[in-house]
Amino acid sequence: MQFLVKDAAKLFNVSEKTIYRWIAEAGLPAIRINKQYRFNKVELLEWATSHKVNVSPPSVAYAGAAGPLPPLSEALQAGGVHYRVGGMDKESVLREVVSLLRMPDSMDREFLLRILLEREAMGSTAIGDGIAIPHVRNPIVLKVSRPAITLCFLEQPIDFHAIDGKPVGILFTLISPTIREHLHVLSSLAFALHDAAFKDVVLRQGSRDEILSAARQVESSLAPLRDQREED
Repeated sequence: MQFLVKDAAKLFNVSEKTIYRWIAEAGLPAIRINKQYRFNKVELLEWATSHKVNVSPPSVAYAGAAGPLPPLSEALQAGGVHYRVGGMDKESVLREVVSLLRMPDSMDREFLLRILLEREAMGSTAIGDGIAIPHVRNPIVLKVSRPAITLCFLEQPIDFHAIDGKPVGILFTLISPTIREHLHVLSSLAFALHDAAFKDVVLRQGSRDEILSAARQVESSLAPLRDQREED
């Protein structure tokens, strides 16, 4: 999805001047076409999460979109939470993660693994603090009934070439039936990881119930913003 400067400013709730400054000074990913900057939303969300920049609440960013979009807690419940996931390096860990994804038997898991590895070769999906979000910049639409986030806690943290140099022990992996839902779920996760309570329960590898409860708390905090948007 291609964004203009005004769209990027809205996503981050900053001025357009700030966007231009981030392009020049902070490596905000953009391409220039006919003297105008264009942005890929997945890249913007990656950059924001790794640079600890807040993003607009998904209930506001996606207001007016056709049809309901799934909350974060439902996506996590659909994908599942897994503990003590094995693997000694990036490839073996991702292989284990892909094996745990809740996909139809007809899906080609080896193909998905190759795509994720190719994405990592382009640049790490580690966002710092021992967390990575393996996904692709151009979302792959899979024949699944609903978007899912599979959360894996590794038995042994591994080097993911993170921006802060910390080994990664926590992976969120996204699969979605549509690009729109992929972007919404990624936005929801990026927003939630700026919530102190949600991030704390993830970092201490809380129970499934604790993690889902923290996700629902983030969602409940969005309700006033959604209501205000509807009134406007």
